[in-house]
Amino acid sequence: MQVTKRRLAKSFEYWERVRRLIPAGTQCLSKGPDQYVKGVYPIYLKRSRGCRVFDVDGNEYIDYIMGLGSVVLGYGYPRVNEAIMEQLKDGTNFSLLHPLELEVAELLTKVIPCAEMVRFGKNGSDVTSIAVRVARANTGRDMVAFCGYHGWQDWYAVTTSRNKGIPGVIKELTIPFEYNKIGTLERIFEEHKDDVAAVIMEPVQLEAPRDNFLRKVRDIASENGALLIFDEIITGFRFALGGAQEYYGVTPDLAAFGKGVANGMPLSVLVGKGEFMKELEGDVFFSSTFGGETLSLAAALATIQEIQEKGAINHIWKEGEKLFEGFNKLAKEVGVNAECTGFPIRLRPVFRDAEGKESMEIKGLFMQETVKRGILSGHYDMRPCYSHRDEEVKKTLKAWEEALKVVKKAVDKDKVAEMMEGEMFKEVFRVRR
Repeated sequence: MQVTKRRLAKSFEYWERVRRLIPAGTQCLSKGPDQYVKGVYPIYLKRSRGCRVFDVDGNEYIDYIMGLGSVVLGYGYPRVNEAIMEQLKDGTNFSLLHPLELEVAELLTKVIPCAEMVRFGKNGSDVTSIAVRVARANTGRDMVAFCGYHGWQDWYAVTTSRNKGIPGVIKELTIPFEYNKIGTLERIFEEHKDDVAAVIMEPVQLEAPRDNFLRKVRDIASENGALLIFDEIITGFRFALGGAQEYYGVTPDLAAFGKGVANGMPLSVLVGKGEFMKELEGDVFFSSTFGGETLSLAAALATIQEIQEKGAINHIWKEGEKLFEGFNKLAKEVGVNAECTGFPIRLRPVFRDAEGKESMEIKGLFMQETVKRGILSGHYDMRPCYSHRDEEVKKTLKAWEEALKVVKKAVDKDKVAEMMEGEMFKEVFRVRR
């Protein structure tokens, strides 16, 4: 595979202009150029189709970022586009309720195990935050035990390094526990037995639950009168149609969904058992002008039906397995200390240095060499979609093979830094207490 000869002049020009107008230059920190190899990656994308994207300079890439995982079927997916365009003819946001709110809610209660009632939002942070509020209202308690990433709202962001402007007192109400370490959650309840309103967690991170971990969390929350909330923003409509709760057979009290539910359209969902969701009929305030916006609801209806009818999730697992196993095979053959971790539907290549420690520098070089060969991926994880087919997988594996050979050469000659043509990516924030 030939290294793509690319111009990135328009991307760089736009970036210089936007920095004077938009703080941080981006609406989402995970999309900013410092999250990639700046100077080598494109900064602006202009159009997309299927699993391919095209930057403002006309360069084409096979995409594994997929709108930060929000595009599960593929860009410009015909059935979803048609549903959006048909609804657009009738209107987007109405003065009163719209039947699509009912239709989508009914469908969600059929496919998500814990869903007896449904409310809509726009972002993941909307529904994780209202889930916490519902739990506090229902239990009369204030403290929250959390595991994973849950958005930008005060209750969670106060625990990160980006907590300026948030009252420090909130931090005392939010306590982290560690994934697959049930003792860390048990200690929270030992120290705050009657104060914890909710346990909120990503049911799957980049490792599988071990030793019946999710079931143990479920039991501990129930035994202590706390609500269990699954943050399924990432896992929903990807691990299984009903999310990780369906895949692992553990049902939470409430769950937050987003990203893949509407194939890239802005929609998030809070679902849960009726006895808890009915708090939203009383004094728990959650109201949004755009909660019933119809284009996103039409997209959600079409997306879920298409996933059901086409067996889309099985396809994503199948193609992802080829990438997962292919990377590990190539790394071994080339002689690079690297492995694919995570899951076929959410995979993360990890590179290690001579001492066996994870090396972001080596990974940065790998990312640089793959994007030069037309593969767009991030430093955290990769998320195949239904539109990725054997053709794209084969091209990706070929690009990976060539990139791994460059990495091997750089590592052997101790020239990883010298071979970097752009700036190393940075973390959005550090979680801290």
